[in-house]
Amino acid sequence: MKAKIIATLGPATNNREQIENLARAGVNIFRLNFSHGDASQFVDTIKNIREVESKLNTVLTIFQDLSGPKIRIGILESPITFAAGDRAFLGPEDDGELPHIPFTIAPVLEAISPGDVLVLADGTLQLLAIEKRGNGFVLEAKNSGLISSRKGLALPGKTVKVPALTEKDRRDLKDGLKLGVDAVALSFVQTPEDILEAKKIIAEHGKAIPVCAKLERRNAVEHLDAILDVADIIMVARGDLGVECPLEDLPGIQKKIIGGCNQRAKPVIVATQMLLSMVSAPSPTRAETTDVANAVLDGADCVMLSEETAIGAHPVETVEYMRRIASKAEDLLVQKNSGKGIIILDTLKPDQFLSQAAHLLADSLSVRAVLSHSISGASGRAIAAKRMGHDVYVLTPSVTTLRYLNFSWGVQPRLVGEQFSSHLERVENFIDANPDFNADDAFVITAGQGKKDTHLTGTNLVKVYVK
Repeated sequence: MKAKIIATLGPATNNREQIENLARAGVNIFRLNFSHGDASQFVDTIKNIREVESKLNTVLTIFQDLSGPKIRIGILESPITFAAGDRAFLGPEDDGELPHIPFTIAPVLEAISPGDVLVLADGTLQLLAIEKRGNGFVLEAKNSGLISSRKGLALPGKTVKVPALTEKDRRDLKDGLKLGVDAVALSFVQTPEDILEAKKIIAEHGKAIPVCAKLERRNAVEHLDAILDVADIIMVARGDLGVECPLEDLPGIQKKIIGGCNQRAKPVIVATQMLLSMVSAPSPTRAETTDVANAVLDGADCVMLSEETAIGAHPVETVEYMRRIASKAEDLLVQKNSGKGIIILDTLKPDQFLSQAAHLLADSLSVRAVLSHSISGASGRAIAAKRMGHDVYVLTPSVTTLRYLNFSWGVQPRLVGEQFSSHLERVENFIDANPDFNADDAFVITAGQGKKDTHLTGTNLVKVYVK
């Protein structure tokens, strides 16, 4: 399988045995959801992941997902049931007349205007802002529904100036770095500055782990190019995005985001309700099967499971289904892209140009595999963006890069020592020593090679090598 599977750990899987079962079933990346805890709750989890990684002699990536500024209502005395036309008051204090929805986030209240539609309870209830009253608003239900305490609230089409990093997120990020997470996801990103702030914190702690921008706001999609300039990974977070945008727009938005990431050779994750029925059912629905396959065919590097593996009754079986569905879709994708690859931007950059040449050579010569030596992982991601059928090995001496490469489609990351000063020698030695490769097998290699007595880290050559 070439698409990578991300599994969220939770009560159903947060133990060493289940982590190993999930890894054997095909999970490459384990997501730790900090919306439901802090670093102290993940100490044993991280220890277990590292032990499984060592036992299976594989590469497992630990993915910290920060909770972000989730906009929620307060605590209700009891759930409120609405019929269309019913009214309520949203604000910090009870107005004394209407049912009260407690809400204290000032920037959101300031952004509301009469005529705006507010969406509650994951999109199941829509309320129209009728009039401003004191510090709050009178709302009228557009449909029937029920809300309970702490439900999320969204203002579709409105830009609300709420920082992506809360104080809790800053604490959690710093603690996660100390624990050794390999990547971090930033929730409710709206601008490039949100990503840069997280990167600044990471750099201040002497780390360089990749930052994933979760696209959950409509205005984030509108700033996609600018966010792609600074983010290392993108997540199409369809839950909140589906509340912010008309549902009929969501498939097109998903394709737009994935296409932009493929062009930039940036890993992209598709998430939310991919195999949700398997929280309780032993097999997915036909629609879910098609959804997973279409995400892969659209060009997703990773597909993510949330409730399915965190609280589901069939977490390992869910991963196995996802692996089988994605593998079939990959065969179709490889056929579609055979002989051409995905053309990416800035093809005159050496690593991107040479990755294009490598795949053209690989197709023409029917080689055993494509291999790349990469310090930063950029050349490996450029090769992954081609979505070709060959095995792709990316060798790196950096553990940070090794686990970052786990997000890239088709890439099998391998850690190499630095006993050879030449990057090319490291790759050739890896081929010669690998018992899975036979004598006379041909390979295409990309690597960096400097002039004599100079140090070079950038990719500048492509070579055909026969074992």
